[in-house]
Amino acid sequence: MLLDLIFPKKCVGCKGIGSFFCDSCIQEIRQKELICPSCRRASIGGVVHPVCQRKYGLDGLWSLGLYEKPLKTAIQKLKYKRVKLLAEDLVNLTVDYWARNQPFLLDEIKKDRGESWVVVPVPLHKSRENWRGFNQSALFGQILAERIGLKYQNVLVKAKNTKPQVGLEAHERRENIKSAFSLSNLQTLSSKNIILVDDVWTTGATMKECCFVLKRSGAKRVWGLTLAR
Repeated sequence: MLLDLIFPKKCVGCKGIGSFFCDSCIQEIRQKELICPSCRRASIGGVVHPVCQRKYGLDGLWSLGLYEKPLKTAIQKLKYKRVKLLAEDLVNLTVDYWARNQPFLLDEIKKDRGESWVVVPVPLHKSRENWRGFNQSALFGQILAERIGLKYQNVLVKAKNTKPQVGLEAHERRENIKSAFSLSNLQTLSSKNIILVDDVWTTGATMKECCFVLKRSGAKRVWGLTLAR
């Protein structure tokens, strides 16, 4: 493409020309063990531990890698530098990893051929999205849904313009995000399984609040999926 000649892609890790992620820097992305989204202890496949299960809680959590370079750099460029083309590369990394490792979440989707699964992004407040120009989680979610053949629905809205979560303690994050989300247009989610997409998992306060709204509205299962944690 002409744009690639004028503004060539640079690796977010080593700054090499040609792609956002060179083969060498891809190897620098650390996956580590997955965790239970409730107690944050190691969990096989990211499934919530039986003793941690809650009626309105997440059923599992999968993350591409740890929030450190080069993945951290890529997410920051996507969010703050508005390098939207990075979303497609991040989806490619996710799908390639799934193809090689067949995570438990993928097995769950395959059980019913994905017919009941819907990809839903964590929303931004309207003022925040207008300022940034897009919702990075929605962009990632749309591309991911298309790549793996699932439905995409933007069913959540953020009505409360909260303070940024960055820098807040865990209890402050929970209080800050409480009652911030609602279901748009009174949509029904009866018997639906949700892949709830966000960019970064820190304490999980945002994703847990979204899950509460989704399950209270009829969702059967909700799995969290983030680029990093």
